[in-house]
This record gives sequence, C-alpha cells and structure tokens, in this order.
Amino acid sequence: MTVVDLLKINPNKIHIIGSVGSGKTTLARELSSKLNIPLYELDNVIWKRYESGDIRRTEEEREEHFNTIIHSETWIVEGVHNEEWVSNSFRNAELIIFLDTNYSVRTYRIIKRFILQKIGLERSNYKPTLNIFFKMFKWNRYFEEVGKPNFYNKFGIYKNKILVVTNTKEIKNYFN
Repeated sequence: MTVVDLLKINPNKIHIIGSVGSGKTTLARELSSKLNIPLYELDNVIWKRYESGDIRRTEEEREEHFNTIIHSETWIVEGVHNEEWVSNSFRNAELIIFLDTNYSVRTYRIIKRFILQKIGLERSNYKPTLNIFFKMFKWNRYFEEVGKPNFYNKFGIYKNKILVVTNTKEIKNYFN
C-alpha cells in the first residue's frame, strides 16, 4: 500500500504501530486532527492516569476499555504493543501504519524528547525520570530485535492493509 492508496480507502479505523521515538504519537495527532477521528494511545488503555500517579488497569478492565474503543465507528489507535490483547485492533483496522523509522533516528528522538520534557517544552503522560529515559533505549532495542519480527509473524496476514513507512514526511506531505 502507498500513501496514494490512503485516498482510495478513506480509512476510519487506523492502527499506528512503531517503536519508541518512531513518530507514532505525532503522526496520530496530525491524522486525528486532519481526518477528525478520535485518537487513543495504547499506554492510556493500559494505565489509568491520575494527578497522584498512574494505576495499571486489570486485564479485564483493559480489554473492556479497549473493546469499547475498537467497536466504535472511528478511531486511531497508536502504540508499540503487538501482544494478543491488541489483535482485534489489527483485525478491525482498515489501515495499519507500521512506522519503521531508522534506529538511530529513534535514538536521537528519545534523547531530544527527554530534554524537552525535562525543561517543560513537551508534555508527557509519565514523569520523565532517568529510569524511564534509560528504559526507552532498552524498549527501542527490544522492538527492533523482538517486537518488529513478532508483528510481522503475527499480523503479516493483514499485509493488504499494512502501510510500512520509514519517513513520516511522506504521509504528512500527503495530508498537507
């Protein structure tokens, strides 16, 4: 599938997957705004967000919350997750965008994001600690070595609706 194919299918249900720093959230926000489709971050499906701190949903709560989202008429879901609990999203999506951004670009973005969050120029759903910062590098490597192959092994059956993007400018230019 190419960006031009997006015009043909006019998707209402989009799942964006990629590693930490791949551009998922930025792209999802832009698509949500341009297409007027609600955006859901998978991290916010896993976690209940409170001022006092985050609380992990139980598996039952997570699945109930997520099923409500994916059974609605329009949605954009974005996240790194490709475990079994998200499989219905891939099945129900009209378009799956796999952001396969270069590893070094993602590494640079992790560093840049941390600095911007620490000085208050970028918001986050979590407290930007050094512990989280170092975990992001670990998660980035894990996605490259385990997450990406798992995605293709499990969800390659949906190849007719997967758009692999190595540079988000390609999609952004299309919508501008």
